[in-house]
Amino acid sequence: MQHKQDPSEGTHGDLLDIIRESLGLSDFADVLEEARRFLSLPQLEPVLNTPAPKLAPAPSGMSEAARRLLSMSSPLKGSLAATYLRSRSITDLRDTGALKFHPNCYYRVQGEDLTETWPAIIAAVTDLEGKVTGVHRTWLARDGGSKAPVDTQRKAMGDLLGHAVRFGVAKEVMAAGEGIETVLSLRQALPRMQMVAALSAGHLAALLFPANLRRLYIVRDNDPAGNGARDSLVARAHEVGIEAITLSPMLGDFNDDLVTRGLDALRAHIRVQLAPEDVSRFMTQDHVTRRSG
Repeated sequence: MQHKQDPSEGTHGDLLDIIRESLGLSDFADVLEEARRFLSLPQLEPVLNTPAPKLAPAPSGMSEAARRLLSMSSPLKGSLAATYLRSRSITDLRDTGALKFHPNCYYRVQGEDLTETWPAIIAAVTDLEGKVTGVHRTWLARDGGSKAPVDTQRKAMGDLLGHAVRFGVAKEVMAAGEGIETVLSLRQALPRMQMVAALSAGHLAALLFPANLRRLYIVRDNDPAGNGARDSLVARAHEVGIEAITLSPMLGDFNDDLVTRGLDALRAHIRVQLAPEDVSRFMTQDHVTRRSG
């Protein structure tokens, strides 16, 4: 069965992708400007020394529904969600409070008035102040060994534009990528660095910057959408005086690297892409201690 991604994953139907294709726009800045016009959001004016303008929220009903779903979910530790992440070689789950588990999350079958329930990872999408604005759902197989055998395995709801799923405490250095598993894979090598998952290439390009951010690592997926998001984010970061450094995977993304090549190879590959002062600051040997202990 060929599985599809939700629009939030940046491959099918994302509002930004629809605008880009329908209007024939190639520049991410033009796409974002048109999206703001479509959503009746205020237009951006370049202002130095500011992270980005405030964006109008999505309809409150969706954000409220997202918060309700999150409140009904349980901790990640010891759940099928943790079992699934281990199957993707993601074992270091420190600072993953944004992730929860729901044992019976509703799934609507595409094109039919039918619903099913599957275990799911529930990820909180938050703004820069920590307010929950949406959630992202990843449906899992009943044994937690893989994603659920459904057409659309991941969906998001709520106010997503500019916001993200966040891991760690915001500081002056941060890494930002598209997918949750991609970002968590990089955190296996850099567990002390704050990271965020924007959930799609389009939303990564529109990510709002924390006020104290000075260096941004852009976690690139190895595809055209990932390249476009990187270029847009680099340009936006430079406009407000933030240093932007791209981290590129060996394969399609960093989870592919982690699963296929292993953690040691991933660490070696990342090490040479970091600013020298960040190697000792963020690249710890904790995993060696845990494995030998």
